[in-house]
Amino acid sequence: MKMRELEARTGVNRETIRVYLRVGLLPEPARPKPNVADYGEAHVAAIQAVQRLQRDYRLPLAQIKRVLEGDAAAMPQGAGSLAHLDRLVAAKLDVDDALVPLSAIARRNPQAAADARALERAGAITLRRRGGERVLSRADAQIVGLWGDMRAGGFTEALGFVPELVGIYVAAARGLAHSEIHNFLAIVSGRLAEGPAADMVQHALAVMLELFGALRMKAVLEELRTQVAPAGRPVAKKTPRAPAKARGTVPAVSRRGGAGQRARRA
Repeated sequence: MKMRELEARTGVNRETIRVYLRVGLLPEPARPKPNVADYGEAHVAAIQAVQRLQRDYRLPLAQIKRVLEGDAAAMPQGAGSLAHLDRLVAAKLDVDDALVPLSAIARRNPQAAADARALERAGAITLRRRGGERVLSRADAQIVGLWGDMRAGGFTEALGFVPELVGIYVAAARGLAHSEIHNFLAIVSGRLAEGPAADMVQHALAVMLELFGALRMKAVLEELRTQVAPAGRPVAKKTPRAPAKARGTVPAVSRRGGAGQRARRA
């Protein structure tokens, strides 16, 4: 497609598109002739991803470029942004180039190397090697960085908070994702084209994450009220009361001195 069609498809003017090209956010177009540029669906997807990252997460172009170059410290907070980043990366780079060096996470998490090994054992991330260097996906880099944030907040190994604890979230996430996708496909299959369905999934990644966060917060507060007493001690379990008949028999014997004493007085 020509520039005019690309503008119409994305709603972005050519001056802005040229800025994206100049700073390296878009792949170079095919040039069948010196003064002719052909753009494809990859350019449409990349431009839409940049627009969403700017609109939804207020990321400047310089920060988006740093993330694409593998700077994990520039990665925005919020898992919803990863869907847009992956779409942009897929348009601009191949799969290998989209990987982040593990060493790039050290600024955010000084123990990234050890944490990454533990998180891989827990099934949370996948470590790979490229050119003798350990690398991981952007989503996995975010997970390693987030565990560093937990440690910085006091959740240390000295207190028993080891990275392997993330395993409970891995199991929960996989089960939830399986149910979500099963339900989604059961509803939209045969009713929506692939493009609109993909847009719905991208939208849901951010919205449903917030919904789940709100539900989880409610559940955590309820569990705290249930498992912890107001004074900060575990709630004592109540001993079940005996049936009424039993409660009336034993005290009566005790008050009158017992059955043996009644027999002697008779």
